Amino acid sequence: RSLSKMKLTPTFLVVTLCAGAASAFGLPSSPAKTIATKLAAPALIPRGGALQRQQPASSQLVQAVDINGRPIATALSASSDGAVATKGGGSPIDIPLLIYFALWYLGNYFYNVTNKLALKAAGGSAGFPMTISALQLGVGCLYGIFLWFAPDARKAPEVTLDDIIKMLPVAFCYMGAHSASVFSFASGSVSFGQIVKASEPAFAAVLSQFVYGSKVSKAKWLCLPIVIGGVILASVNELDFAVSALVSACIANLFAAFKGNENKKLMSTEGLSDRLGSVGNQFALTTILGFLMSIPVIMIKEGNKFGEFIELFKSTPAIRNNLIASGLWFYGYNELATMTLKKTSAVTASVANTAKRVIVIVGVALVLGESLDPMKLLGCGIGISGVFLYSIIDSLVKKKDE
Repeated sequence: RSLSKMKLTPTFLVVTLCAGAASAFGLPSSPAKTIATKLAAPALIPRGGALQRQQPASSQLVQAVDINGRPIATALSASSDGAVATKGGGSPIDIPLLIYFALWYLGNYFYNVTNKLALKAAGGSAGFPMTISALQLGVGCLYGIFLWFAPDARKAPEVTLDDIIKMLPVAFCYMGAHSASVFSFASGSVSFGQIVKASEPAFAAVLSQFVYGSKVSKAKWLCLPIVIGGVILASVNELDFAVSALVSACIANLFAAFKGNENKKLMSTEGLSDRLGSVGNQFALTTILGFLMSIPVIMIKEGNKFGEFIELFKSTPAIRNNLIASGLWFYGYNELATMTLKKTSAVTASVANTAKRVIVIVGVALVLGESLDPMKLLGCGIGISGVFLYSIIDSLVKKKDE
């Protein structure tokens, strides 16, 4: 059965909802911290009910010993930032974090597949890319609002009108990056669009240096020709090449670079983090504002044929099902990515982002039947390697100097 006629099975819908629901509760602030607190010796309450002072480590009910049976000192405390590990027992692997990485990758992959299927069914770049991109944000809005009302899911933010106004630039850039990305995927292959989008660091470097006044190191500048060269190589023999796809992906990169810099300015606002309450709340508010801003753009660009889209949406399951699924996947994987990367080091985040791009580019190309000729793969490899090097080069140079 062709992918363009793919139906969403009950299993697929369950996986979609489970992956999205995982973002409702988030990662614990520190897995090791939680484990350590639970393992610490509890205070003893005798029969009379008087609370005794906690005993020192040497007299705790369970005393750690070495392999020869001799007592050893323990230092499990709430201030511990490392993983709890023992020679013979505990595993240093953070299982919840691995699950979040897996869901992030899965969500990104399925978003790209369902997004492309919805765009194809609606007529590609000549159809309704702006309407589809906006409605994907709309689906995310409904999910984010639902979490605020669902029992024990997420507390609503307590932001002020001034906070909302300060969030508008970030939301506008978020909306612009998403819409331009969707138009790029509608105009050309997903794999090509993802390769071009991997060059985002080049746009971020230029903006940081010349617009926002944040100095970019010479080592990072030297990495950019590798990234750009990889994109050019990948474009040489692209069978589904379209100038509009290339330009749209570059516009998406520009918006994303602006969003990153604007978000740094936003989060420097005193007390804003406390009023937002969580990363999930910030993303939900950004999505809601982005959706509201996209409505005028729909009216200007595709408003004259919106009635036609409504009829297609009602009569074509491939549009309706894939649009809803892609909206849920998009919201879920973005929120999961934000929460997951905040729990990792800069190098781990760079490796994770690099691996994600490779998995998505190759996986989506195979599923959708897109070209993966040797030149495209070579360009993809060079470009993504350049992005990874750009992400870690300052750390490498710093270690060498030390």
